[in-house]
This record gives sequence, structure tokens and C-alpha cells, in this order.
Amino acid sequence: MSGVRLVEVTESEGETRLDRWFKRHYPGLTHGRLEKLLRTGQVRVDGGRAKGATRLEPGMVVRVPPLDDAALTAVEPSGAPRAPKPLTAHEISDLKSMILYRDAEVIALDKPHGLAVQGGTGTTKHLDGMLDAFMFDYDERPKLVHRLDKDTSGVILLARTTKAAQWLTKAFRDKTARKVYWAVVAGVPKPHRGKIDLPIAKAMTGDREKVIADEDDGRDAITYYSVVENLAQRAAWVALLPLTGRTHQLRVHCAEIGTPILGDGKYGGEKAAIEGLGGRRQLHLHARSIELQRPDGSVLHVTAPLPPHMRETWEFLGFPREPAEDPFGALDL
Repeated sequence: MSGVRLVEVTESEGETRLDRWFKRHYPGLTHGRLEKLLRTGQVRVDGGRAKGATRLEPGMVVRVPPLDDAALTAVEPSGAPRAPKPLTAHEISDLKSMILYRDAEVIALDKPHGLAVQGGTGTTKHLDGMLDAFMFDYDERPKLVHRLDKDTSGVILLARTTKAAQWLTKAFRDKTARKVYWAVVAGVPKPHRGKIDLPIAKAMTGDREKVIADEDDGRDAITYYSVVENLAQRAAWVALLPLTGRTHQLRVHCAEIGTPILGDGKYGGEKAAIEGLGGRRQLHLHARSIELQRPDGSVLHVTAPLPPHMRETWEFLGFPREPAEDPFGALDL
């Protein structure tokens, strides 16, 4: 039997329903048992009562009451414990090749397009399930402190210690981490530099969940953008700097201003294509860099190279490898 736990919600878990959060952390806890714990006030969020549908925010603290060992173990329908599938030597080598930077506190990875960060329905292979490969000489697994969409490539940070997870999570929660994304969009945003301040919300379209613009009931979502290069009015290389970290925020914002991200059929439909490029269906959104200040005052800055499918598009469109100047240098953030 475990004791009471006070667990802080990480940046990567923002917007997660409380019941799904429990399913991820305590997979052996049944839904019925969780509902009873919620009804009796044994589970609390930031000291207050909560429901299974409560949406969590980074930095919130979940009170987890004493649980028996069965609630801490994932169980197959047969009753046999479900252990993570061991990583092969080849998989470990591939994972370690993703490392962009490593020190005593942080590991920065170059996440490839198509790799999910966390598990979900039908997702058996994900970064969260393979973090043992990045333990090196430490006894504890590194921790995810933020997330990227499955189809978005680029920089993602891991905290190597609990202390590092705390200050990294705080940096993302307080919006002091500067995250810059590169994208290719269909069309050219007008004006070439600006701010998109458009609330968004999750909604069901048929049997699928989708994020939509919702100025009445949506959550604040703010993105700065800057056109770095453009090919007439057909396409543009756009740098994006989100001040908030909502699910699919950049994809929805780009589509809402009439320039969907190349390959983003979910939010751009047939418009998310560029004449002459053929059937490029891969999402052209890349987490190019992260910059944040450490507790000791030093600055961590990590940059990820373009993935192969975006590099090919860059060459086809004749875009330079680097911007001539800081895309956001003249913006008043």
C-alpha cells in the first residue's frame, strides 16, 4: 500500500483529463475505483474537489490517496502484468542518435516526424515508453517536460532529475522558454509579420476530436509569425513563435489566417498543398529551437536540423538554409 502522493502536472500533461492522467500514471486503478475516490474527495486538484473530466494545467498538484499495489500495475485482460517491451540494441542505437545535447540536467532530442511522444489509443510505440534508453549512468528515467505532435519534428527536452524537471516545467508554464518553429505554408500570410490572438478549443467532429477556433468558449492562444522567404504567392517559409502551448495551436492558427501548413490535411484540407510540389502529405512543421534560462543564470539554447522531407522541400523551393536575420528581431513580444 502506497502513502499519499502530491504529484505536480508537467508541461507535457497540460489539457489532459484527470481520469486519463490517472490511467497513464496508475494503469491498474479501475474506473469505478477512481470515481469512488473522486466522489469521496480523496482525489483533489490544487486542494479542491475534482471530477474525472477536469482538465489539468501544468503546475497543478494532484493529491493521490493511498493505493494498493494492484493499482500501480498495468494489467492485461488475462490478469497478467503488462511489461514494457524491451528495447533492442538497434532501437537503442537509433534513439541515442537523436540526441542533440546532453549534460547533467538536460537531454535535448531531435524527435523525428511520425514518432508519438506519449501513448494513446492505438499507439504502442512512443517516446515516453522508450526513455530507459536515455538513463546512461543515472538510476532514474529522464522525464518529459513538454510535448510535440506526432507529426511535428524537432527539439524536445528531457529532464534527467526531479530537480531539473521542476525548473524546466516552470520555464514552460511561465512562458519564459522561447520556442521557435519553422513551417512551409500554402500561400503567403498578410501582413508578413504579425500576431495571431485567437482562442481555440477541442471539439468532436463526428467520432474524431479536433481543435477549432472558438472566441467565445476557447482558451487563449497566441502565436507570433514572420515570413522568412516566399515563392511569389504560392508558398512561404514561416517562422512561428507560440506564447501559449495549446494542442495543435500552430496548425489551427495558420489555417485560420488562410495559409495552412503544407501537408496538414486535418486542418487545411485540399488547401494544404502547393502547386508543383506533388503529393507531399507529410506535415511541414518543425520545432527548430528552444532557448531558456537555467536557475544559475546561464542560457540553454538547442537547435535541430530540418528533417529530410522538409529539407527536400527547402531545396525544391530554393529557400536558403538559414534566415538572413532573426525573424522576430523587430517584433515587440
